[in-house]
Amino acid sequence: MASSPCGNSNFDSGLEIKTRSVEQTLIPLVSQITTLINHKDKPKKSERTLAAIHRVGQAVSVAVGRFVAVGEAIATENQELKDEMGQACFEARRAGDAIAQLTDVGSALPSQSDGRVTVFSDRTGMVKAARLLLSSVTKVLVLADRIVIKQIITSRNKVLVTLDHLERVSTFQEFVQIFSQFGNEMVEFAHLTGDRQNDLKDEKKKARMAAARAVLEKCTMMLLTASKTCLRHPDCESARINKDAVFHRMRCALEQVIEIVTEARSCGENKILPASIYNGIKDFKLSVECLRENLYSLSPQSVGSQLEALVEQTEDFTDSAYTSHEQRQAILGLCQLARQDSQQLVHAWIEAQSVHAKEATENVEVAILKTCQSVNDLRRELYKVAVSRTSDLLKVHGEQLPLRALKAAGADGNLETVTEYSRTLTEQKEQLVETCRLLYHVSGTEPLEITCVHAEETFHVIGPQIISAAQTLALHPSSKIAKENLEVFCEAWESQLCDMALLLREINDVFEGRRGDKRPYLSLPRPGKHTANLKTAKAVKLDAEEQTSMAKLGLELRLLSSDVDTEVEKWEEQEHDIVRQSQSLASMAYNMYLFTRGEGLLKTTLDLFHQAEVLSEEGLQLCSSLRTFSTQLVDEEKSVVMTEMEKLVALCQQLQTGAKTPVQGKTATFQKVDLSIQKTRGILTVVLSLLPPCNKLNRKYKSERNSLGSPQDWRERQDASTPVKEEGALNGKNTNGFGVKSLEQHMTGLNLLESK
Repeated sequence: MASSPCGNSNFDSGLEIKTRSVEQTLIPLVSQITTLINHKDKPKKSERTLAAIHRVGQAVSVAVGRFVAVGEAIATENQELKDEMGQACFEARRAGDAIAQLTDVGSALPSQSDGRVTVFSDRTGMVKAARLLLSSVTKVLVLADRIVIKQIITSRNKVLVTLDHLERVSTFQEFVQIFSQFGNEMVEFAHLTGDRQNDLKDEKKKARMAAARAVLEKCTMMLLTASKTCLRHPDCESARINKDAVFHRMRCALEQVIEIVTEARSCGENKILPASIYNGIKDFKLSVECLRENLYSLSPQSVGSQLEALVEQTEDFTDSAYTSHEQRQAILGLCQLARQDSQQLVHAWIEAQSVHAKEATENVEVAILKTCQSVNDLRRELYKVAVSRTSDLLKVHGEQLPLRALKAAGADGNLETVTEYSRTLTEQKEQLVETCRLLYHVSGTEPLEITCVHAEETFHVIGPQIISAAQTLALHPSSKIAKENLEVFCEAWESQLCDMALLLREINDVFEGRRGDKRPYLSLPRPGKHTANLKTAKAVKLDAEEQTSMAKLGLELRLLSSDVDTEVEKWEEQEHDIVRQSQSLASMAYNMYLFTRGEGLLKTTLDLFHQAEVLSEEGLQLCSSLRTFSTQLVDEEKSVVMTEMEKLVALCQQLQTGAKTPVQGKTATFQKVDLSIQKTRGILTVVLSLLPPCNKLNRKYKSERNSLGSPQDWRERQDASTPVKEEGALNGKNTNGFGVKSLEQHMTGLNLLESK
């Protein structure tokens, strides 16, 4: 038997794959190599099987050759990776050649017994070649991924240099010139980090990256107005404090991004999240339930200590001045009940050990169930307290009374009133910070815990910044730039309140067992669709200033899409046309929101306009469903639905017309983006107003049908009465212009290896 062409190799195969792109690239290679190795189990093959193996082996070899050529080109352009990349490419080419030789028909010999061909059956050699190929290809991909990290670091360094220049400018002319450069560099950095965030496999890192990018997004506009205010009023101490805080926060966020992409073990990485009550209860229950399998794996003292640590954590709730007496008593009562149940468990446990029981006795099993139930009840009570506190605060703070008072006092030049309302805002800030900590305890997932920490830090920082901005305006009440600066910081506060409302919904989803993340709506265009638009329009991305302008509108879109999802979940018939089409609209609107942040699948304005067209078509389909639905309604009910439906038709047609209208120039393109998002917001607002009454009416008529024993669905009964002309006009649209299948086909074409 011939020896393996690979020989022995000490090549490192223990590489950690950190991005989805590297993982997805390796999947087809793993699939083909697995096919080859499995075929080695049966050395005798028919001619057809032999030919198939030969094709796969040659396909692997050819694809690896192409792949290595790209890797070598990367090594040439990046001298610091030349040696490592060269070695990895050499190993990959050697492994590819080995696989080609092992699957070569020429090396196959006819069997003397039955005349069939016996394939070269060095299974050990094939396994070695496969391992070497996978490790070397993975090495090449990981090294290539370093280029992406290098790009992010280079982009960050450029931003930092320009940031230093901005901090030191002394004239408006110089500031305007450098800020223009800074804006372009921030756009580049935003797109690089956005792509990286979407590519990361680790959900905690994704959440940390999202938090850092959110800080940079909000701080860019703050930096503009704070710097201008400081230039206009160079001797104003509060203006300087305001500006310094923005620059410091931006540098911290930039550093956090680099820590994430390079996995640096600096202070940011080592900042371990404090233990949450949710995780503490989960670990406690695991310890208790382990007693079913092994009564001797733990000591009674360790279980008692675990519970006491949990009870101590609940002091964040019970010691709060904002927790009501009833809530405090309920939490303390449940803590005491958990103690009693765990003590009963310990007694039953010790008794079982004393008789040398090999498994949990009936008394132990009952005590385990009671203990787990009591800590579950405690968790639910803490969740109720945190959620009700957050909801109440959001309602109170939604009125923005301190902010309005600070703006008015600042514009009047009344420092005394500014000081008075600064104390009120500081108290609200402390309430919000404490509430974020309570949400952290019940959030349920590490990414949501990170988001809670980010919200807490944001309120902690922006509160004093608003106060310093208000003080500056009070000292210079006629200053337009000081007034604008205060507005920007107040908007950042309001934006964080909106984010907190969304965080609350996501925590609710996790607690109730629903997925907190959105269903993706894939929106790459199908080949041949929208061809005219692609030829006449230029695909561009929003710059940092445009993204900032879009931020508030985008957040409204996100809130509306979340509200629509909440409403459709209340429907009993989840497959109802109105439900499905409303969900689709909400998902597309969420993608448009992500676009305003420089994230998600919509990368350019063209992508956004295509999405707007599809959304309008789906909206018109919803109108068709609503029209059919209304045929069963009585006059008053029908009038309500039809009135809103007519609004929806008009908005969808306006969105469709606007999305198809060609524009040229940066200003016109931005106006078209703004119009598309505004119309989408209007569409979701109407859909949100329609869903509750339609759900109520649907339940009503369903109940009546059931009571009458009718076997036929009302929609089927009404087919004949639906106006043919209007139905055709609405259904004639292709709502699958952007589909999952088209994206899958597109991605298949990008695979490293062709499927044979």
